[in-house]
Amino acid sequence: MDKTGIENLIYKVIGAAMTVHSKIGYGLREKTYERALVVELQHLGIQYSQQSSYPVIYRDVKVDEYIPDLEVEDAVIVDTKTIENIGDYELGQMLTYLRFTQKTTGLIINFKHPSLQWRKVTLNPS
Repeated sequence: MDKTGIENLIYKVIGAAMTVHSKIGYGLREKTYERALVVELQHLGIQYSQQSSYPVIYRDVKVDEYIPDLEVEDAVIVDTKTIENIGDYELGQMLTYLRFTQKTTGLIINFKHPSLQWRKVTLNPS
């Protein structure tokens, strides 16, 4: 997917998250928002996968696995949160997730507060 397609997709996902946030409010569990976002993505006809598994390899040995909340259109990793603020830890975590999934764009969405918060994260492959 080209850059314009990614930007349009992010716009749609944020819009879907805003709809979820406005309809069910804030203060619920993270998993509740993930599930509601899935329902909204389905309603909008946006392709996604939920809880796909990616191996974490160290010295050619699988030492763990990473399971992102959502992958949208096989292009954007979406991580739903209910935290005080999206900080350096969450940004670093998303960059690691992008490396494991070999994607270049992630979206962290925080449903904790009266106003929805989000951060786009881009991995520059080297």
